[in-house]
Amino acid sequence: SRWKNPFQGASHAKGLVTEKIGISAKQPNSAVRKCVRVLLRKNGKKISAFVPWDGCLNFLNENDEVMVAGLGRKGHAVGDIPGVRFKIIAVKGKSLLSLYTGKKEK
Repeated sequence: SRWKNPFQGASHAKGLVTEKIGISAKQPNSAVRKCVRVLLRKNGKKISAFVPWDGCLNFLNENDEVMVAGLGRKGHAVGDIPGVRFKIIAVKGKSLLSLYTGKKEK
């Protein structure tokens, strides 16, 4: 139900990064997917969120404010990343893509 959803029915949520983690990909793939633990501001729930693009984990530090969105399958894990249902889209109000492409600085 929408009340079990950490976003409580919303499409995005803001939170604070509590730690960086590496999650091993499911078989037959072999990789460590870069993720972060996020403490949501609206309800205090902790979630795991995927950090897309190569090297974008370097833009994130602990206690940074981030914007989180769903990863695609409406509440289900996507691809080979077990238990991760969300992705990071912005850090301190700056889009992660614009940081990655070098158009903006943190």
